[in-house]
Amino acid sequence: MKDKRVIRQVLTIYLVCFVARIFEYFVLRTDQTILGEAFIHKLFGIIVICLVVKRSGKTLSDIGFVKNGYIRSAVKGLALGLSMFAIGYFVEILILMQNRTYAGIRFYVSAYAVDTNIAKQTSVLFILICIIGNFINVLMEEGLFRGLFPRMLNSRRFWKVTGICSLLFGFWHIVGPVRNYIDGQSSFQGLVANALVGLKLAMITYMESNLYMGMADHFVNNTIVNLLHIDLPAQMK
Repeated sequence: MKDKRVIRQVLTIYLVCFVARIFEYFVLRTDQTILGEAFIHKLFGIIVICLVVKRSGKTLSDIGFVKNGYIRSAVKGLALGLSMFAIGYFVEILILMQNRTYAGIRFYVSAYAVDTNIAKQTSVLFILICIIGNFINVLMEEGLFRGLFPRMLNSRRFWKVTGICSLLFGFWHIVGPVRNYIDGQSSFQGLVANALVGLKLAMITYMESNLYMGMADHFVNNTIVNLLHIDLPAQMK
């Protein structure tokens, strides 16, 4: 009975945050403004996390935001993220060069233009917006999916809890692709890939006993994708 009650509580919190996410993506569409980032529902999610933690009589340290060792864990997360992307970009560039379709690497932030989300911004302001938006994103998502939910579900049952949280994390990330699919901009995809990312981040959090390494790795992942772009020949765009 207790397990069912906790699962209902987790799903209720999840649905509240998920509805806010849907509202921002489908109604506010903040990511299709000059800001280029859907961050309002994530600020809302951070508030929800703090309220739930406070009501439960615990502290943010209890869900992984510990006060010691955060620098060491963050550095390890940055190193992991950067090394994985270095390998990934290297392999992709080699493949493109073999196919003679590599035109270089470009550094810019994709921002919303009148016709489509293709404007390429390189100003400091847009880069800062991108970095701040990604920080808010990892703070909320790691706090919810690798912090609050596993502690509510009982972190001692690692694989069961991780499976549930990874599936919720994967489903969380289908909102953008679904909207783009409805708008006719892209195909429906992403659930399995994001569930696997959630599994990796959960394992990192379990090994470190805090959220900082996973947050740093997650931050590197999102920021590099937003800023560093492999270019293709003009005829292929």
